[in-house]
Amino acid sequence: MARRHVLPGFGLSLGYTLFYLSLIVLIPLSATFLRVFGMEWEAFGKAVASPRVIASYKLSFGTSFVAATINAIAGLLIAWVLVRYRFAGRKFIDSIVDLPFALPTAVAGIALTAIYAPTGWIGQYLAPLGIKTAFSPLGITIALTFIGLPFVVRTVQPVLEDLDLEMEQASATLGANRFTTFRRVIFPELWPALLTGFALAFARALGEYGSVVFISGNMPMKTEITPLLIITKLEQYDYRGATAVAVVMLVISFTLLLIINLLQRLSSQRHSVAL
Repeated sequence: MARRHVLPGFGLSLGYTLFYLSLIVLIPLSATFLRVFGMEWEAFGKAVASPRVIASYKLSFGTSFVAATINAIAGLLIAWVLVRYRFAGRKFIDSIVDLPFALPTAVAGIALTAIYAPTGWIGQYLAPLGIKTAFSPLGITIALTFIGLPFVVRTVQPVLEDLDLEMEQASATLGANRFTTFRRVIFPELWPALLTGFALAFARALGEYGSVVFISGNMPMKTEITPLLIITKLEQYDYRGATAVAVVMLVISFTLLLIINLLQRLSSQRHSVAL
């Protein structure tokens, strides 16, 4: 007896999938690359390798990496607390995690700028210590950490919920302390999900604009992120220059995400072999 599927057959489903991905993803990206191919190499090099553009690359990738690393650590801790403990207000905290998803990024940027400005609630205490938060790379990192946190928490949380507590109990019975149990039993199970959350937070931070444009100060060579530079070029009607920078960001981002996904796959395979 042939198996019946709820959804249409493989051919129709695959055709719709390819059509949808082509319409939404592949065709726009192809148009971007085609526009760049019409540029001369000298013009392309000037557009993507000027000192101002290089400075924006360093700032965008550097702050995104730092923010994603912070989120990987903090997100793991928050997911652990939400899954392993029961306390008053747990549901409220769990819902707050999703706030960056629902909050308009421009609103988040304005709020963070108001809080961390030299006269803000937090900034007024940091300024006397010589710590400049708003209008600095530190402020950009804070904004990117804010918008990327849910990706790590929501990726790790389901894995934690599905972990078998009997494995931890068995580890404790064999004499392992809490740190050894976490390092040898729990963390290998969480690592692929944690790496995925890191990659999602990193990719989200690279393309962020709304929450950063206010708190960064937008100073060329200092606090100007690459997405802002692309918008600036578009406003100056330098469409080819903006497209060239966007293509470089796309290629670098895709390469980094591919490497992270390969590492995640290798880690999962090694863990499966170990089991």
